[in-house]
Amino acid sequence: MGWLSVAVGMVSLLSLVHSVTGIGANWGTQATHPLKPETVVRLLKDNGIQKVKLFDADYDSLRALGKSGIEVMVGIPNDMLASLASSMKAAEKWVAKNVSTHITTNDVNIRYVAVGNEPFLATYNGSFLRTTFPALQNIQSALIKAGLSNQVKVTVPLNADVYESSTTLPSGGDFRANIHDLMLAIVKFLSDNGAPFTVNIYPFISLYIDPNFPVEYGFFDGNSSPVNDGGTSYYNMFDANHDTLVWALQKNGFGNLPIIVGEIGWPTDGDENANLNYARRFNQGFLSHISGGKGTPMRPGPVDAYLFSLIDEDAKSIDPGNFERHWGIFTFDGLPKYPLNLGTTNSGSLVPARNVQYLERKWCVMKPSARLDDPQVASSVSYACALADCTSLGYGTSCGGLDSRGNISYAFNSYYQKHNQLDGACKFPGLSMITKIDPSTGSCKFEIMMQPYYGGAGQRLGSLQMLLGLVSGLLFLLTVM
Repeated sequence: MGWLSVAVGMVSLLSLVHSVTGIGANWGTQATHPLKPETVVRLLKDNGIQKVKLFDADYDSLRALGKSGIEVMVGIPNDMLASLASSMKAAEKWVAKNVSTHITTNDVNIRYVAVGNEPFLATYNGSFLRTTFPALQNIQSALIKAGLSNQVKVTVPLNADVYESSTTLPSGGDFRANIHDLMLAIVKFLSDNGAPFTVNIYPFISLYIDPNFPVEYGFFDGNSSPVNDGGTSYYNMFDANHDTLVWALQKNGFGNLPIIVGEIGWPTDGDENANLNYARRFNQGFLSHISGGKGTPMRPGPVDAYLFSLIDEDAKSIDPGNFERHWGIFTFDGLPKYPLNLGTTNSGSLVPARNVQYLERKWCVMKPSARLDDPQVASSVSYACALADCTSLGYGTSCGGLDSRGNISYAFNSYYQKHNQLDGACKFPGLSMITKIDPSTGSCKFEIMMQPYYGGAGQRLGSLQMLLGLVSGLLFLLTVM
């Protein structure tokens, strides 16, 4: 997974040197219309969020974080692991460009480098098994050479599937058999270099893939039947999953290795269990659960964890599920989705992004005169959804109550907004029209997109995407006219 995380950074004594207290956030940028980096940094500061985790080393994002005091974990995408693993020079160049320069020139408080993102995920079929550890070693060597190894620590954010339990209880925990030796090598390396083990834990995914998963066990209300492990009672999945890792580390001689929970959260749309009520219940429950600093049964003390995520990302892959674009505690434009007390503001409420500039208040919808049985409807909707975002449509979603015309209008509008309300983006032949009457209804919001922002390389990418979208649109119109 890989996605913005709010890090509740109450520090364990073991990682005290490398952490600060307070809340942090995973800041993902896979969006067609991202907020300006300066706007996001202001959003972080307004909400008292003191840590941020990035999934890459975007220059504009890092520059905006300069002099903010916000602690940064900068990321290296999986597709870069091979080159960094095979070349020490490439690793030194990456550190110089993405760490040293920002620390010395821009005064960015970089504290961690995340080498890869869940590289051993079972669904990757071993693609990164041979490159992750060498890349980790080379980045560490480059940090040492740059004189930064005391200030900046390496880590590898891993999915919780890198460990398992032979007994289904936490005490049966050990690392996955097919990567056991590799995991021990990485764990020893982290320990030797004073670096933390980073793990992503997702009770929602357990519920998503297993309809028989006990729902209450995913939350923190104490309403579930406890799981007894040798006299220790577990009332929620987070504690049990976390302590399965603690047992795995302890069995292999690394029981004191600091643990960071890199991602934990609950999505708000795209699935019947991804909704505002569950997301608020889970995230507020988690924050309350760790706020007392009691930790888990196997690891008492403050928990250093990142809640996933800060802002929705409408360009993320939906291979894992339609919910993937809806993990944010804020919408794509920086509006709070639900009441959530991070414990960092006087009001106890989320503060929205400031000075967000939107496109004109107009929408693309299906013409009232258009017929549902028009043979071009299916291909038009399919085309619009392929190039926009229809993940809020379907059973149990925020727009699940729309009728057929509503679904078609939603698809057309999503395409229209993603293409910056260009007239040509609302020309589905004989089917569409532009309206200034908001078609939103109930829980279903028909979005108006923000003014586009593309910085640095994003400027070129955004222009290219727009051009490709227009060309493909023209080709589509030619085929159906």
